[in-house]
Amino acid sequence: MALRLVDKWIWDSWFVFDGERYHAFYLSASKALGDPNRRHRHPIVGHAVSTDLVNWNVVVDALIVSESPAFDSYTTWTGSVVKGDDGLWWMYYTGTSREDGGDRQTVGAATSPDLFTWTKLGTEAMVAADARWYETLGTSIWPDEAWRDPWVFKAQAGQLIGGEKYNADAGIADLAQSEPLWHMLVTARSNSGPVATRGVMGHAISTDQRTWQVLPPLGSVTDDFGQLEVFQYEVIDGVPTVVFCCGWRELSPARLASFGQRDATYSFAVGSDLTDIDFAKARAFEDRLVYAARVVEGPDGWVLIGFENFEGPDGEFVGALSDPVPVTSLPEKGLVPKR
Repeated sequence: MALRLVDKWIWDSWFVFDGERYHAFYLSASKALGDPNRRHRHPIVGHAVSTDLVNWNVVVDALIVSESPAFDSYTTWTGSVVKGDDGLWWMYYTGTSREDGGDRQTVGAATSPDLFTWTKLGTEAMVAADARWYETLGTSIWPDEAWRDPWVFKAQAGQLIGGEKYNADAGIADLAQSEPLWHMLVTARSNSGPVATRGVMGHAISTDQRTWQVLPPLGSVTDDFGQLEVFQYEVIDGVPTVVFCCGWRELSPARLASFGQRDATYSFAVGSDLTDIDFAKARAFEDRLVYAARVVEGPDGWVLIGFENFEGPDGEFVGALSDPVPVTSLPEKGLVPKR
């Protein structure tokens, strides 16, 4: 495994290339907790660097929780890193708060001049679920308010992410035509449809990276997934591709019957403007069942890196980042191994 720590478990990760080195940011927690299930409420955002995506040097941790009261006083969870218009690196990440028992997920940000030293942008969340379209606390039997795992990217001016009708219905067509908008894809749940399979791709936009407008989901609810975790959108070898993951407990009965009790990373090809989003087309990447996997453009092409979940007859949690798996993407299949 590419990154396995003696004293900590590792799970979700996100990556960025600074022109010379790859930076891995990842959720980690001390094995002194004893039970790996406790890690979710005791995470630190760790940081490691590499020149080849195989050999990693662990450096100073990037983020920890804030003092109360704050949107991230309980946990700092999965995010993404982009270079901003201001020349700073921006890390968007998920927070939960002790003030509401950790059941409501929101998104905030931190910035860094060098990817090593991070400064949080206040104690208030930047983006939260909008009850007009998304499930919020108290509206279903789901145990929490899902609004996490922000994946942020910048579109070109005139690129209507979601298509013309979506932008017109959302009332942002003129804005999208005139400005290069920042887009955020978020793990969320619809406020309508069968409770067990309401997973959707939450969406928000910004012109300045600080002020965000929440929009309706991209794509529609399908009877497939209870939640769609750790979104990523990339153009892989010319094929626009959406990547996400889902645990077997959140699969629809039909998916569970055909795929079995396996957690997996899924993908499917989409339009370059993130149209043709149909989660029913998503296929699991079965050649290496790693979870919360990311695709990274490495020195020799695209690779998949995720965390090793469970192994052995007793289902022991591994908690380590996998070696990179060479991949490409096909219009009819999404991610496939690159032979």
